[in-house]
Amino acid sequence: MSSERLIYLPLGGAGEIGMNAYVYGYGPEGEERLILVDLGVTFSDMEGSPGVDLIFPDITWLTENKDRLEAVFITHGHEDHIGAVGHYWEKLGVPVYARAFTANLARHKMADRGQPAEEVVTVGPWPDMTGAGPFSVGFLPVSHSIPESAALVIDSPAGRVIHSGDFKLDQTPVVGEPFDPDLWAEVSRDGVKALVCDSTNVFSGYAGRSEASVGPEIEALVKAAPQAVVATTFASNVAWVKTLAEAGERAGRSICLMGRAMRRMIEAAIQEGVLTSFPKVISPEDARAVPRESLMLLVTGSQGERRAASAQLARGKYNGIELQAGDLFLFSSKTIPGNERGVIRIMNQLSEKGVDVVDDSNGHYHVSGHANRPDLERLQDIVNPEMVIPNHGEHRHLREHARISTERGRASVVAVNGTMVDLTAAAPKVCGFVETGRTYLDGATQIGALDGVVRDRIRMALNGHVVVTVILDEEDEPLGEAWCDIKGLPEEGRSRAPLVEVLEEDLSQFLGRAGEKTLRDDDKLEGELRRIARGTCADEIGKKPEVTVVVSRLR
Repeated sequence: MSSERLIYLPLGGAGEIGMNAYVYGYGPEGEERLILVDLGVTFSDMEGSPGVDLIFPDITWLTENKDRLEAVFITHGHEDHIGAVGHYWEKLGVPVYARAFTANLARHKMADRGQPAEEVVTVGPWPDMTGAGPFSVGFLPVSHSIPESAALVIDSPAGRVIHSGDFKLDQTPVVGEPFDPDLWAEVSRDGVKALVCDSTNVFSGYAGRSEASVGPEIEALVKAAPQAVVATTFASNVAWVKTLAEAGERAGRSICLMGRAMRRMIEAAIQEGVLTSFPKVISPEDARAVPRESLMLLVTGSQGERRAASAQLARGKYNGIELQAGDLFLFSSKTIPGNERGVIRIMNQLSEKGVDVVDDSNGHYHVSGHANRPDLERLQDIVNPEMVIPNHGEHRHLREHARISTERGRASVVAVNGTMVDLTAAAPKVCGFVETGRTYLDGATQIGALDGVVRDRIRMALNGHVVVTVILDEEDEPLGEAWCDIKGLPEEGRSRAPLVEVLEEDLSQFLGRAGEKTLRDDDKLEGELRRIARGTCADEIGKKPEVTVVVSRLR
């Protein structure tokens, strides 16, 4: 029996939606040559990661084994698959392979981080194959909500794996390649060991619709609107942005793109020939002079991102444009799980302005880029793999997808981030676990989940903050009383006296009775002052805040 094995190891994207990163390996145990499929990000929220700009998968295991890594392959250009390429490339130092449109975006990501854009290699679609150690990898076209998406055909001495990437079974997309069942059947004819497959829409029980079926409904909505129309969707879904723009143009409206990501995506699509035409657009400066009934804005921020154009328009002005009562705002995208609170916040802010909000809860104005359950079942029938490994989904998605697969007679396993699976035999077998998690981009600095930065922010947000300052003279005696500053706490407590004064009184009383050993020992002194401050706050306001103690000594 061969000692070499084929392994699959998700570092991100399995057990969550976002920051996809999947490792495949082939070779002797512990010496497998590796490839990485996708390297994405997810976005922060004020509840779980306040102040953080981006969230990355923790690829420590991969960087520790980077001498075994052959290459990175990117399935498509969505941020949750490509967003970390520029941030992490320096740690990996291997070529990045992608199709032309995705490669264009990846080079921008690299250049933005000061990394060599030439390390991104453009490859053609199937049947072109790229060698990477024991692997040969081909990009099999799929339809999705961004151009030139691809599944990966991953060949190794242990057999063929198809990594679906994000996909839907759309045979009449507005832009990009249609799903070709005959091509997929041909690729699968000689046998597929494993189908590693998108699970996002496994709970949707109806077959997905084509993009081409929705355009007329958008046009009717825009024509009927009495004033300005604003639509938000994923900037990367250039096909849908084009559909929205064309609907606005046919309704006699001037089109304005707002948000850097929106403009960059359209420019990249035109540069790479993905979009051969696009309605004429006007600048935000020119849009201010257009009558409201003749204006349509296409804006970023469909997922409630605080800095995007949608959020800024909801709060006030953006690029000199302000929404008014009677305007129409269309959310033409599916809200990713976890982003609901931010989206609803924007909807309410718009409603307070008198703006009419239309979301996609009825499915009239958006088509998902992911395969629904009947589509997943159809793909399994076409590919007929020995096993199905669900990925790209929360735990409940993976579990349901695995259940469906086993009911249809195919071996399956739920493999969340950090679970190493041996794909060599006829059925998948969990063969190990590695430490995984997330890291954060905080301003210009990358920090780890265990560094305590985010944890401290959450604690301060929940409990408030007290700064206690004391000064000791040359004899280690208190020089005056302690004084306090408070943040995020009520000014008065149960005693109806100012909270700062109550704190300072209790702390000064302690200083007056503290012994010499305590006053000479900074650690002991800080510990006691912190304990008293938290205790006083608990008595006065029912909270124990974070406390910072500053002890200054005159020497």
